[in-house]
Amino acid sequence: MRSILFVLIALCGFQGWAQVQFNASASKEKLGINERVRIDFQMNKDGDNFTPPDFDGFRVVGGPNQSVNNIYANGKKTYSKTFSYFLSPMSRGKFTIKQATVEIDGELYKTLPITIEVTAAVDVPKDGNNAEYVASENVHLVAEVSKRNPYLNEAIAVTYKLYVSEDVSVTRAWREIDIPKYADFWSQVKENRQRRVFEGKFKGRNYRYVILKTAVLYPQKTGELNIEPLVLDVPVEVLSNKRDFFGRRLTTTVNQTVAAGNLTIDVKPLPEEGKPANFTGAVGDFKFNISASRNQVDANESLEIRVQAEGDGNLKLFNLPELTLPSTLEVYDPKREENIKTNSSGMSGSIATVYTVVPQFKGTYPVQPLRFSYFDLTTETYKTITSDGTVITVENGPVSSDSTADDNTATAGGGTKNIIQTGDQFNYIKLKSSLQPIASPTFFKSALYWSLMGGPLLLIPIFIIAGKKRKERLADAEGQRKRKADRLVKKYLSEAKKNLGDSALFYESLERAMHNYLRAKLRIETTEMAKEKIAQMLEDKGAQTDSITQFIELLKSCEFARYASGASNNVAADYEKATLVITQLDKQL
Repeated sequence: MRSILFVLIALCGFQGWAQVQFNASASKEKLGINERVRIDFQMNKDGDNFTPPDFDGFRVVGGPNQSVNNIYANGKKTYSKTFSYFLSPMSRGKFTIKQATVEIDGELYKTLPITIEVTAAVDVPKDGNNAEYVASENVHLVAEVSKRNPYLNEAIAVTYKLYVSEDVSVTRAWREIDIPKYADFWSQVKENRQRRVFEGKFKGRNYRYVILKTAVLYPQKTGELNIEPLVLDVPVEVLSNKRDFFGRRLTTTVNQTVAAGNLTIDVKPLPEEGKPANFTGAVGDFKFNISASRNQVDANESLEIRVQAEGDGNLKLFNLPELTLPSTLEVYDPKREENIKTNSSGMSGSIATVYTVVPQFKGTYPVQPLRFSYFDLTTETYKTITSDGTVITVENGPVSSDSTADDNTATAGGGTKNIIQTGDQFNYIKLKSSLQPIASPTFFKSALYWSLMGGPLLLIPIFIIAGKKRKERLADAEGQRKRKADRLVKKYLSEAKKNLGDSALFYESLERAMHNYLRAKLRIETTEMAKEKIAQMLEDKGAQTDSITQFIELLKSCEFARYASGASNNVAADYEKATLVITQLDKQL
């Protein structure tokens, strides 16, 4: 019985060893958005028609790498074949690596799905002296905060700078992976479109850097507030140890994920000591006044009373004091006007509440002064401004009583007084009319009747003539090509034309327009192609040599102007030249 049992166990072991296995595994199931994960698909027997999943939520930065292992140990053979992929996450969240398939011995096998969680950016340890490590050591994204301990509603600026050392190069094709939401802040982000390159130091080394954007923030809560990091995917060109035929070192392009890091802002509350009762949250440095569009009017004429605050501070985040007017003045709903600019130091400009007032009676109406309070960041104290009052004089119109003009003056506190009508204030309303009825004409055989009957008949020859003109226009192939070329010229060169006053922006827009034109015509991506390759493709498509030469020369001019700022001042001539060349190429292609 023991012998039989031993044989059965041995047979089961051989059967298990011979069973086909096809598994998927991940190097890590939880990673930061700036890390990478390796996915292995391993089989213990050779298979055909291997099909990987789509890797939704990830970008494939390496692979597929294939490895085969044949191991003989103790007279037994072990075989394994592995397909490896290196993935970089594109956003935060939970993602599923779906099933891969392979055909082994005529049977279809599938792997089990893998769930991977992507979190915020983390510190990545050093992993050796390779291209990715060199890129990580020479490209940095930094978020600089103007103040880490502001008051509530005090402006702070977060400036994002991309530092690149002189040992590597970075193209402009970086991509934002994760954008901060600025929770608990009023925010306005100012993108830097010019991308001017500065020289500076980072951790004691010489770097070049560009300012990507500046976020102006006004904290709306007190205590420690968190600012999420900005995360970019940056293509970095790194010099490799390989050399070309002439001995020049070759470059390797790797995609580096850089993050600005989490920021913590400790927001102080505004002091309670000395806070005025009419304080509505204004923080900064302001001036305050009340003004009227005119001080002398007649009854039923309108005027505007303007309550305005101007200066530097959180202009969009507080309300102005309300104006109280005499009850005998007709006041319409006020409107708010804003003239505000936002820069790296915060908001500046003015806000105003405009009241439209229509006096009904003759008299003198005083507008009482208003009090406006704000917190001054310079002295860290509350300040109150009292505006000047003004007087509205209504010279002509019905009087509100039979007393003197001084008695007719209404109080400014919103109080009321008895008004005695004189009986002539409604004389402008006509109470008796002299209207006469008119006979309603018969519709049948009227002018309107004949117009409706004959109008459609008159439109028939107009439609016939318009149809002939349209057919002639469609038959004109040369005209069609010219009109299409003109539309493409306007479409792709419109942005460049807007920047004629700025040489750097003009040539950047012109280069982008020319590549977009090629992409539309040749249905390929040309931004990374050599100019010789572009010229050859245009020639294969039937473009003439002169047009191709002019087009390539324009591309060279754009590159030269972009890397040597101010090198070209002939912007208008290059724009006209680009218009002509694109028109010619469009006809030829």
